[in-house]
Amino acid sequence: MSETGLKRLEAWVQAKNLAVFLYQNVVPCFPPDEKWGLSAQLKRSASSIPANIAEGYGCYYYQSNIQFCYNARGSLQETISHVLLAAELGFLPPEIYAAFNEKTEALTILLNGYIAYLKKSKIGSNETNQQIHEIQADYVITDSFMESCDQ
Repeated sequence: MSETGLKRLEAWVQAKNLAVFLYQNVVPCFPPDEKWGLSAQLKRSASSIPANIAEGYGCYYYQSNIQFCYNARGSLQETISHVLLAAELGFLPPEIYAAFNEKTEALTILLNGYIAYLKKSKIGSNETNQQIHEIQADYVITDSFMESCDQ
């Protein structure tokens, strides 16, 4: 069975895999008192990455898709920040933090490449940068025209 649609989009697949990795490997390392703190924030930011890519993928306009990818990239950076804080607080074993870093570096490159692809594929991107200018015309309003307007 061939995969279609969103499941073929490598940026979304890797973003989803990162979220699954965080839920399964990073969040369980947090102490119980972080359940509603850092853990909850990390879950939201991690799940937001593939969600934004998916929402952009479903948009008709390239610019909307690009904007959602920018949001995904922001959520990725937020996720990196949360995990870095967790590592510095001593919540994560070094091997899990190293695996996380590998995944986020690869996803950052992939997401930036996808954004570049969308920008390049944008309708009209192959056209020359021509602009339309209106030629300035002299408009003359005559007395007879003004009289006809008064009637």
